Amino acid sequence: MNTPALGRGEGAFFSCDIFNAAPKDDIGSMEHPMFSLSTRPDRRILSYTHNDTDITVTPSVRGLATLHDKDILIYCISQLMAAQNAGREITRTLTLKAHDLLVATSRETSGDGYKRLRDAFERLAGTRITTNMMTGGQEVTTGFGLIENWQIVRQGKGGRMLWVAVTLSEWLYRAVLDKAVLTLNRAYFSLRKPLERRVYELARKHCGRQAGWTVSVDTLLKKSGSASPRRVFRKMLRDMIVADTLPDYTMSEAPGDLMRFERRGAVVEPGRMPVISAAALDRARDLVPGADVYGLQADWHATWEARGRRTLRDPDAAFLGWVAKQAGG
Repeated sequence: MNTPALGRGEGAFFSCDIFNAAPKDDIGSMEHPMFSLSTRPDRRILSYTHNDTDITVTPSVRGLATLHDKDILIYCISQLMAAQNAGREITRTLTLKAHDLLVATSRETSGDGYKRLRDAFERLAGTRITTNMMTGGQEVTTGFGLIENWQIVRQGKGGRMLWVAVTLSEWLYRAVLDKAVLTLNRAYFSLRKPLERRVYELARKHCGRQAGWTVSVDTLLKKSGSASPRRVFRKMLRDMIVADTLPDYTMSEAPGDLMRFERRGAVVEPGRMPVISAAALDRARDLVPGADVYGLQADWHATWEARGRRTLRDPDAAFLGWVAKQAGG
């Protein structure tokens, strides 16, 4: 295949040829809203601040990249991670067959499907992100497009797509190199409503390996990136509870305007998961004003599991010590 050079690293291409690679998503964009949930052109400038992370998302004339556009990035990340895990060399520029991408992400392979794919590339390249988000253990304030550039090669003038080349942003490529990604359920691509996809991403990120995650409606609204008023957003969440279509997780409403996510079929052995008292959660709010303490609790539980589920004499003290460290205290 004679492929043109895109950006830096001329001649350095990674060919997306891994069949049935497990879907992978980068943790940064799972945690923070970087994509529009609208199905119509969205030309708002989005600003988001949570704890010490600031993000501004600026659209092009074609609008913000959408959560469905993100399928392209998920496909690219999945291919790169599968290759990296197999010991293959990878590069920031990938070549792929459009048909393979459409099939892997449960999209139509009709003429309209290919046109929508091109539109998605244009929105991804045109949407600009400015952020100080942590990635690879570093805080870097930077601006970038979700992809650096792209190219479609056709058979003759206006013929069928032969292949596509795309160069990922350095920020996203660094996340791949550092394995700052999580595996998604393949049924993710069957979710047609953008909010369902976004809520699944957040549940996947925050539940980790533990049985569940509890979050306030206000925090979920903020993290989702939804432009809906709280009242309308809450109604959409309740509709999702009734529909019960999320892969891997069930949703329920809890007192105090909270939403609870639990892993389907998860069994937690009594006494195994450290229990954090309400008083400790209140103290955590004082240590990190404005923080989602349930998200902090979920992250701490994941850290505890990763460190081998050590026996804790005082879970509250261990949790608050970890929170203080995260807050720089």
